[in-house]
Amino acid sequence: MSHKTPFPPPGFDELSIEEQVEYAGDLWDYVTSQPDQVPTPEWHKKILAERLAKYRPGEEDGWKTWEEFEQERDRESSRP
Repeated sequence: MSHKTPFPPPGFDELSIEEQVEYAGDLWDYVTSQPDQVPTPEWHKKILAERLAKYRPGEEDGWKTWEEFEQERDRESSRP
């Protein structure tokens, strides 16, 4: 990977770790602001295809609705 700009960018090392993490998050948000321009790696597509192949409609054992998940979470978090 070649860099056309200095890496890390000027001033980055002077930021606190918290600021560096925030900067990285902001940079990622900027890069992904146009999702149709972000390439999807082939290995992502392969994993998605494998997971979709395992799913069979009507065989939702283990699947929960969001409401069921929240109720279970609330029950577990209220236990001593």
